[in-house]
Amino acid sequence: MDKTISKDIESLINAYEFLVKGIDTKAKESEDRAYGGVIRAGKGLLVESIAKSLVEIAWKELGRDLSKLSLEKKVIKIPIKEEYIERVKSPEVKKFIKDHIKDFYYPLRTDVHIHVDGKLKIAMECKAYTENAMLKRILVDFTLFKQVYPNLSFVLFQLESQLGGDYSLSNDTKHGSPSTHTLLSYFDIDLNIITLLEGERKVDKPIHKAEYYKSLRAQSLLAALEVFKNLLK
Repeated sequence: MDKTISKDIESLINAYEFLVKGIDTKAKESEDRAYGGVIRAGKGLLVESIAKSLVEIAWKELGRDLSKLSLEKKVIKIPIKEEYIERVKSPEVKKFIKDHIKDFYYPLRTDVHIHVDGKLKIAMECKAYTENAMLKRILVDFTLFKQVYPNLSFVLFQLESQLGGDYSLSNDTKHGSPSTHTLLSYFDIDLNIITLLEGERKVDKPIHKAEYYKSLRAQSLLAALEVFKNLLK
């Protein structure tokens, strides 16, 4: 393995350990924010930071020009569908929409937008954990994205999994869970699910508590790295 990449992976593990092992104390000492808010915000920023770093490492490992990669997040305007306008029963409302058509869009963005040569290539959601109720919203957002970018790739990047099945295991072939597969069957989305920590998330066993701490293994980061390399090729 390339030494530079090895150091990059090691630095991500160190950052994970530093934040997760220290966030409980920080949250208890916070006077400006509720304990749970500090925990959620800290984990959320950590997951997004790891995801962005892995994308940059993957790009570098592919030997690509870093100036051609951008992670700038912009609001995407999802336009109103014309067939919907024709279904509007009120002539007045229909005319109003047509007269102000430029104002009729839905502003949308995900946690990470990955652009290559100025073109949006990957949309990614980053979560401390994901359950199937959250997955429904993610799939709706990705479906809206696909209306504007039909060739876009989609990633769910999570620290822990609460989807059920074997999404939290390191086995090469993941059979998933019945609930997750059923949801996916209703959406035309090829979703890449990346889980960093092994073992299903337990609500009563948070990883920021010393007795329930889970280590972030280099193997998980390297597996995620391969996913990003394949999507960026």
